[in-house]
Amino acid sequence: MKLPALASPKIAVWMVMNMAIAGVATYALVAPSTTVARRIFLPGETTHGHYQIELACDQCHLTNGGNDESSTSNLMQDACLRCHETDLDTANDTHPASKFNDPVHADLLKILDAQSCLSCHREHVAERTLAMGLTVPSDYCWHCHQDVAESRPSHEGMRYDSCATTGCHNYHDNRALYEKYLDKHHGEADILDDATLILLTSQQTGDDQTQKTRTQVVPDINDADPQIVRQWSSSAHFSAGVNCKQCHQSEAGDANAIRDAKTPAGSSTAWNDHVALDTCRQCHARQSETFLQGKHGMRLAVGLPEMQVAMARLPMRSDAAHRQLNCNSCHAAHVDDIQHAAVDACLGCHNDDHSLAYLDSSHAELWRQELSGEIDAGLGVTCGTCHMPRVATGDNSFVNHNQNSVLRPVETMVREVCQRCHGLEFSFNAVADPELAKTCFDRAPEKTVTSVEMAHEWFEQRRNRQQRRKKSSSR
Repeated sequence: MKLPALASPKIAVWMVMNMAIAGVATYALVAPSTTVARRIFLPGETTHGHYQIELACDQCHLTNGGNDESSTSNLMQDACLRCHETDLDTANDTHPASKFNDPVHADLLKILDAQSCLSCHREHVAERTLAMGLTVPSDYCWHCHQDVAESRPSHEGMRYDSCATTGCHNYHDNRALYEKYLDKHHGEADILDDATLILLTSQQTGDDQTQKTRTQVVPDINDADPQIVRQWSSSAHFSAGVNCKQCHQSEAGDANAIRDAKTPAGSSTAWNDHVALDTCRQCHARQSETFLQGKHGMRLAVGLPEMQVAMARLPMRSDAAHRQLNCNSCHAAHVDDIQHAAVDACLGCHNDDHSLAYLDSSHAELWRQELSGEIDAGLGVTCGTCHMPRVATGDNSFVNHNQNSVLRPVETMVREVCQRCHGLEFSFNAVADPELAKTCFDRAPEKTVTSVEMAHEWFEQRRNRQQRRKKSSSR
């Protein structure tokens, strides 16, 4: 009997290598989205806005369940709107898709399909991705608005790619840029006479929760750490009647167990030192929901593990690389420490020029004065003041924990934050200077944004014409 010839060494190596590659690829294909093995299927680098969730492929490439009417582009469009539609509505989107349903815009859609997010925002094409995740040339405005100088002579001679210059125009969010708004705020002082930030509800009412005890609850844990008990007994949780078990042993979704200290929390569940976001959310719904919308929490929102500091693309402290981001990352569990949450927690991780310059800034000096009682509450400026601004809701207020909500476009921060204390022109001039941002606004701005003055002049000309016509008709 003749035995088959053995494969040559080269062929054997080739077979082993191919089997190994096939094995890795198969594992990556079926591996959970939490594993880095999925990264080999990424067709290219994702944008700064999405890289945190780039391994959760289904978030954007969700199958349509056999619905043949949905094309791939429609699926992607739906994915965009699932996360961003509310923000677009809040921003009074200047170019909503519905605006182009009118057939009169058919010719414009041939230039740029403004009804599809993917016309301007594509992923995995880092080589042509600009700021704001834009993947079309920056002169896209000009193609539809090149005749703007006919109605706005002040725009005569402007560069074709200057429309989105800071203080001029944005494609979606122009809440701080429309002409009437610019004219209304023309001539404001650099620092407003009534400068003050939105106060938290407790600051508005003067209700010091650490002193006003509504429901006293004695911890029923015999071996509780005395220091932790002392800290807790001075906290807002104590004042609100939240006992140890309501956080450490509560059942998920059992809001009453947390809100009502008299209701026994899930006694059948095991004690857990790590308080999950879902537990915090029972009482802090708006803070938790906004946290999940920002970069700090967006991984949790799509089912991925918590973000680690080492994942950040911004410069971070090396000794913080291992930290995971959750509620307790910034908020100590048993004490109320606004200073830590608003400043120290940020500087415990962030290591970029802007963050490092904060402590030497005039904003930080105001914060120190507020803490010492030298100035009123609402005049000090912290990291949280600008990046997690307070939101007024009727008679109440809360802290928006989506730290990205006012970052881009920068005019969003101007209207939501800067204008609480500064005039519009001064604010535009400040955010228009990237070097000033690096030094955390340690000096007066040197750049000059002319849009406020231009809008004011245009309205002045209109008002003068109206007055002349009125005088002429009265003769």
